[in-house]
Amino acid sequence: SRSSRCAENVQILTESAVSGHFIMPAKKPAPAKKASSKKKKPQKYQRFENLFESRPRNFSIGQDLPPKRDVTRFVKWPKYVRIQRQRRMLERRLKVPPTINQFRSAYGERSEVMKFAAKYKPESPKEKRERQRREAEDKAGSMKTEKGAKKPELKFGIKRVTRLIESQRAKLVLIAHDVVPLEIVVFLPALCKKANVPYAIVKSKSALGRLAGYKTATCAAFVDVRSQDTSELASLAEAARNAFNNNRPGWGGLTKGRKGKKTGRLPQKKKKSSA
Repeated sequence: SRSSRCAENVQILTESAVSGHFIMPAKKPAPAKKASSKKKKPQKYQRFENLFESRPRNFSIGQDLPPKRDVTRFVKWPKYVRIQRQRRMLERRLKVPPTINQFRSAYGERSEVMKFAAKYKPESPKEKRERQRREAEDKAGSMKTEKGAKKPELKFGIKRVTRLIESQRAKLVLIAHDVVPLEIVVFLPALCKKANVPYAIVKSKSALGRLAGYKTATCAAFVDVRSQDTSELASLAEAARNAFNNNRPGWGGLTKGRKGKKTGRLPQKKKKSSA
């Protein structure tokens, strides 16, 4: 009983106090567990079909690499690219006058005019050196110093082309559509109409530059052509006259953006009613 256990503990404590050694009370042995009649089930081992099993990916920090995606939106483009896009967006949104809007419609780089102009590409420095060497050899071999006929070629440069138009020597004028600043060539269409010289706006200043042997060129003009190409030049000049000289340009711009096209009109602020 509880009282008998307490008496035994008190007796043990008194004996340990007299002897000077602490004696722990003896613990009763724990009762033995009854053997369970249930049999242990054998442990099942998971069998894998492959050595490396697929598992869901974890794209958190320090885990699996994320899949590749288009990050063009997040690229910081160079300054000249941003300026080009901003200028293009302003030209679409704002009201563009006819003098500037006429440079939007232009012949492509693979048009018949550009193919014809490639025939009259000026000679390169290497070709010029070879021609001068041949002329020097002919001059040294014979006493005669006859100069050969000058090869017809395109004339480039804003100052030269302007003089050719004013003197009405130009047969056909090609103007680049993407000259920056546009004020360099913006007066040429009006000048060609006044002088009754056919002109055509072409793409682009880099394509004209390849014909001239430079990086870019603002404009070019046909002055003289070979006799077998006279009829072809006349047909191209007539087509350019109908497409550009006789065509009156109109206003441009005022095109809506993606949001404006969805709603049909831009949101306007509500006016406060005066109470």
